[in-house]
Amino acid sequence: MKRAFRAGIMAMLLPQSVLASTPEAATLPPYSTAYQPRGVDEIGAWQRADESERLLANSPIVIRDPALNAYVRDVLCRTVGADRCNSVRLYILRTPLFNASMEANGTMRVYSGLLLRVRNEAELGAVLGHEFGHFEARHTVAGFKAARGASDYLSWLAVLSAAAAAWAGGVPSGSGSYRNAELSVYGDLYRFNRDQERAADRLGIGYLNASPLRPQSAARVWQNLMAETEASAAAKGLSRPRFDRVLFFATHPPEAERAATLAALSRPEGATRDDGAERYRQNLAPWLPGFLDDQVKLNDFGASDYLITALAENGWTAPLWRARGDLYRARGNPRDLVNAADFYTKAVALDPNLAEARRGLGLALLKTGQASEGQPHLRRYLELKPDAPDASMIRMLAGSTEDEGRR
Repeated sequence: MKRAFRAGIMAMLLPQSVLASTPEAATLPPYSTAYQPRGVDEIGAWQRADESERLLANSPIVIRDPALNAYVRDVLCRTVGADRCNSVRLYILRTPLFNASMEANGTMRVYSGLLLRVRNEAELGAVLGHEFGHFEARHTVAGFKAARGASDYLSWLAVLSAAAAAWAGGVPSGSGSYRNAELSVYGDLYRFNRDQERAADRLGIGYLNASPLRPQSAARVWQNLMAETEASAAAKGLSRPRFDRVLFFATHPPEAERAATLAALSRPEGATRDDGAERYRQNLAPWLPGFLDDQVKLNDFGASDYLITALAENGWTAPLWRARGDLYRARGNPRDLVNAADFYTKAVALDPNLAEARRGLGLALLKTGQASEGQPHLRRYLELKPDAPDASMIRMLAGSTEDEGRR
């Protein structure tokens, strides 16, 4: 009886589109050029989103570069269509995490860690399309209603349990049943979130199937993320992660399920389409060194080494060698410093004027007891960046040409 009552409550909370979801690519809904929030819940969600956007617009972590913003928006527009794209206000955040999100009012946040990890326009479009799917399906409001309904149900159940205990002479006989019901309701909420993610995946691949980009790239996003997670775990000495299990508190489906589903739902004829890899590399090139710096500072050696090596799949560049040198020098084991010096040397060979590579090479050589070899690189760094924030410290380490002559 309790189970039937709880199931009835949750059925009223969950949209039928989620309850009746099937493993098929979603048929794109007709696009409406104008939309206004309806009802108290949705109006409230939009108001909260508007306030959040107001704070976001003045945030120092927002990347305001017009070229980068225009390029990411162009990828979004080619994925979901120009009409749908016009409803989005895009913000790129300097945050080294694999993430993007979209609010009920049309605010889309794209994290720099996502831009570092995707390899081409089609992969980026897959993630942006997924987030737009949440927006078009009004998942934010549905999630709010489900959480509020679950809270109301548990509140009433607590009152009834207390009344039953009082009626039974104060014996809390229903406490165990309440805890079981609480776990069941929370389990339903997490499952609801996972089903929303599945629905957004189907909408996202639907957009990509209808776009000029290669839909098969959507599965690659999750395959690459699993490989990065495995590399991170291996470097930390942890057991290999499982990507096929659904944990109780998981808000997203397992990565292996998502990769398999997206691969199955990609239109076969789309495999010959362009994925925009070369355009993506060209547009991200000015930002790649900074994004790599942010990633290295996360102190996740395995994940960072995997990402740098993956980015070098089509050839090593000076910024990539320099980033790998920074990564190994930061870990600082004796062998790491030798490797770091080798990586920096390769960076300098490709670009003798890459100041940061000169700095890293000089410091790595100093730490391995090769001051006479390292100091000229530090002096060259100061020549290339005389106003560097660390110039005074580097100047002390670099010595002078007179000191070198005395040695």
